[in-house]
Amino acid sequence: MIRSIAVVGASLAGLSAARALRNQAYDGTIIAIGAEPHVPYDRPPLSKAFLAGTCTEDDLALGDPDESLEVDWRLGTAAVRLNPGSRSVTLADGSEVHADAVILATGARARQLPGTEGLNGVHTLRTLDDAVALRADLAAAERLVVVGAGFIGAEVASSARSLGLDVTVIEALPTPLAGPLGAELGAVCAGLHADHGVHLRTGVGVAAVTGGSRVEAVELTDGTRLPADVVVVGIGASANVEWLIGSGLDLANGVVTDAAGATRVPSVVAIGDCAAAYSPYAGGVVRSEHWTHALEQPAAAVATLLGERREHTAAPYFWSDQYGVRIQFAGHRTGTDSVRIVEGDPDQRSFLAVYERAGRPVAVLGMNQPKLFTRWRRQLSAPDPAPASAA
Repeated sequence: MIRSIAVVGASLAGLSAARALRNQAYDGTIIAIGAEPHVPYDRPPLSKAFLAGTCTEDDLALGDPDESLEVDWRLGTAAVRLNPGSRSVTLADGSEVHADAVILATGARARQLPGTEGLNGVHTLRTLDDAVALRADLAAAERLVVVGAGFIGAEVASSARSLGLDVTVIEALPTPLAGPLGAELGAVCAGLHADHGVHLRTGVGVAAVTGGSRVEAVELTDGTRLPADVVVVGIGASANVEWLIGSGLDLANGVVTDAAGATRVPSVVAIGDCAAAYSPYAGGVVRSEHWTHALEQPAAAVATLLGERREHTAAPYFWSDQYGVRIQFAGHRTGTDSVRIVEGDPDQRSFLAVYERAGRPVAVLGMNQPKLFTRWRRQLSAPDPAPASAA
């Protein structure tokens, strides 16, 4: 019988797991371990409202003062080793947490740009502390260079532009967001930068970030030198799973699980950004770093841990707010899927596009079309696995 559970990770996925445990009538001990000193907080506003100064740290809190989860929160100390044999988690301070089962929710960390370590004015954005430091730097800056035109980079550029900064975005790929959205509609989303006076440079890499103790410029591979007061690096994230090496878990760009969150180690499940879970939409194991996934998927993993196997089969979903425009995407596309506009006009920055495979809708993209997007999202069903040659 499971009488104690350690939840390793105290962000949205960890909090969602604790809530799911109580909602599924688990009345045993829950110990939540968090590397950050903060209670669970909401990350999406960090690159938007918080950075723009329209929300406070208190506004980010995820906890409900009226709920009583009876969780033993152990914050500010990271887990460094999982010992399945002794059913324990070793923390950085040398202490151990013993439990009958473990829920892994350690999330991911922002990738660094090599050669920028210790250079003031160069930021990544993943945590509350990151956002606090970046917001302070932007308040005294005039010129921002963003490396990476993915959703985080675009949101930071949008927020900085609203603060009056001169912003340049650098993207190594010819078309931003071509991976998840395809080149045609990725270009439409990228067009928002030019619409709002942000400079976008594509198909070029970063050769060096220069300065003394503080950043002064970004040098590109084509020889261009961009003066910069602040640089934000948004080139993706890596799962926080190194501490699990030697634990017996299967690690491959995350903790490998099945669709129910179960790992190869009994009484250990993985959830959220650190889990590489089987997805029928992708036809294989993928790591989903979306807010909705961290909110919803833990309920299935918790049910599985408590003895009632439940697979998480919802279509992947994410959204982004940029320059006052809401972008929403659900499902999973491959390079062989067809796409058609079913409503609106991309040139007017208001449209809905449906991606189809063998005549079935497998993904949907909406720009400023929230109601129609919601209707189409409900129609998505898991596609047949894509052929191995599909991009």
